[in-house]
Amino acid sequence: MIIKENKKLLIVTNVDWFFISHRLCIAEEALKKGWEVYVACEDTGRKNEIEDKGIHFIDFRFSRSGTNLFQEISTINKMFGLYRKINPDVLHNITLKPVIYGSVIARLFRSKGVVNAISGLGYNFTGERIGKVQKIMIFLMRVGFKKNKMAVIFQNDDDKNELLGLKILNKSNKIYKIKGSGVDLEKFVSSPMKNFDIIKILFPSRMLWDKGVKELKEATDILKQKYKDKIQFILSGLADTENKAGVSEEFLKQWADGEYVKWIGYQRDMVEVYDNSHIVVLPSYREGMPKTLLEACSMGKAIITTDAIGCKECVDEGINGYKVPVYDSKKLALAIEKLANDEMKITQMGINSRIKAEKEFDVKGVIKKHLEIYEFLLEK
Repeated sequence: MIIKENKKLLIVTNVDWFFISHRLCIAEEALKKGWEVYVACEDTGRKNEIEDKGIHFIDFRFSRSGTNLFQEISTINKMFGLYRKINPDVLHNITLKPVIYGSVIARLFRSKGVVNAISGLGYNFTGERIGKVQKIMIFLMRVGFKKNKMAVIFQNDDDKNELLGLKILNKSNKIYKIKGSGVDLEKFVSSPMKNFDIIKILFPSRMLWDKGVKELKEATDILKQKYKDKIQFILSGLADTENKAGVSEEFLKQWADGEYVKWIGYQRDMVEVYDNSHIVVLPSYREGMPKTLLEACSMGKAIITTDAIGCKECVDEGINGYKVPVYDSKKLALAIEKLANDEMKITQMGINSRIKAEKEFDVKGVIKKHLEIYEFLLEK
């Protein structure tokens, strides 16, 4: 095997905080293995945290809407210039827009390896949204994925099967399945359950309609009269107003009364937030593999989620949580009520969640697999 000196890895994603929470550990291990690592994403104020690790940071912004043609063409041109300047040996695209644009541009770099991480198919593949935007996305992906040195990482089988059905994947692609971005089992550690005087139900997510905010709001309304002194809902996440599915701050402030429902916004230290909860709820419409549920498992929490793509893989029904149909606020309320009234079940499901995390979601395995993929593309 020929070992290449000065191996360059370029990771492209949407924003700095997402990279830090989902992929920083992989970049750190790549540095240890002799890679020169570059990260291109939007700087929301956490650039220094990345650079302090010895990683080259490029402030690169993607438009959130994708509906302005001239803006998108400008983004593609800037990406082309970025790739040509860095000339990476392996290009790792994360989140849908970098995957689409990066794959097309990478066709011009025939000697380079590409890793496309499909961490969920995003807004345009949720809720049967089929229109011009999705058709353009499919066309560009078909073009971009026609490359020999390309690895495609899926977090669940449903996303893989959908791209197969759309004829986006082809025989030249090397396909991998990695269950999410993994979780640090040594950081997210389960601890004895807090007292059950008030059952605290945590919703750890960006405040997006596609995360099931509407259904959770309706469920809290259903349960309020009977359980307002027994249950507390904690909303932990930012109001992502630039996202098409973003929930307004006005709606959240009207919903959160500070007692029965509390909105605590974005929290950098999620370990403490998980630790202070009994149940974690995520009634999402579709995910790749939600990191929040992996963290909840690792922290030993009972989970209530939907039977949606990505979410259903995190819960073994009746073992470490319950799954309810997507969009069904009544069944969501019933599941919350059923679990909130059974302290022994909450405790046992939490124990089972930790066991599941140890078996399936350890970040060490995720890191190891990514480095193997990088080296495979380098050798090929």
